[in-house]
Amino acid sequence: MEYSSKKEMSKIILVVAAHPDDEVLGCGASIAKWTASGDIVHILIMAEGQTSRETSKKRNTKIKELSELIESAEQAGKVLGVTSVNFLNLPDNRMDSLNLLDVTKAVEKVIEELKPQIVITHHSGDLNIDHRITHEAVMTACRPQPGHSVRRLLAFEVVSSTEWQSIGSYATFQPNWFENVRETIDLKLTALSMYKSEMRNWPHPRSLVNITNLSKFRGSSVGFEAAEAFMLIRELK
Repeated sequence: MEYSSKKEMSKIILVVAAHPDDEVLGCGASIAKWTASGDIVHILIMAEGQTSRETSKKRNTKIKELSELIESAEQAGKVLGVTSVNFLNLPDNRMDSLNLLDVTKAVEKVIEELKPQIVITHHSGDLNIDHRITHEAVMTACRPQPGHSVRRLLAFEVVSSTEWQSIGSYATFQPNWFENVRETIDLKLTALSMYKSEMRNWPHPRSLVNITNLSKFRGSSVGFEAAEAFMLIRELK
C-alpha cells in the first residue's frame, strides 16, 4: 500500500484529463489537498466534451455549450487552487479518429514546457474511448528516458466509465495508492457543482451523493474517513 507524504518537497503536478469534469471526478479532492500543501498543479483537458451528444459533428452548433464548459473548468480549477487549466479541444468521444502519434506529441509538448515530477491521468481500462486514448498518449509521452522530468505516474478512476467496462475486456481498476481527503472532499463537491451541465441526480453514478459515497468507501478500505484511489503505474526514485 502506498500513501503520499506531507513531508515531501513541493512538486509540479500535471493532471491530464480527457474531458472537462474528469479532472475533478478523478482527483479533485487530492488536487485541493496538493495545492494547499504548496504543490503546483496544472490541468490539461484533451477533448471538448460536448459534441458527441449530438448527431452532428459541427462545433459551430454548440459554441455556447462549449464556452460554458470551458468556463466551468476554469471555475472548478479556481476552487481547487490550480495554477493553470489548458485545453486541446480535440473532438469529443472521437479521439480514436485521430492519429495517436499526433495526440501523444501534443501531450509531450505540454510536459516539456511544464516539466512535472508527477503526472496523473485515466485508467487504461475505462469504457470511454477518449479516456483510454488519453492514457495511451500519456504513457508514451512519459516513457522513462534519461533526463525526463516525470518520476511518478498515477491513474485515477472516473465514475460512469471506470466501473462500467465489461469484465474481462480490459484491465480492472485495482487501487494501490490512496490519498486521505477528509479535509478537502467538500472542495471537490464544490468544484463539481461548477459543472452544472455534467452532473446528474442520485442514483446516477455522476451525482454528488455517489461521489461522496465513493470517497467514504475508498476511505474505509484503508482506515480513512474519505479517500481518493489511484493505481500507481510507475515511480522512479
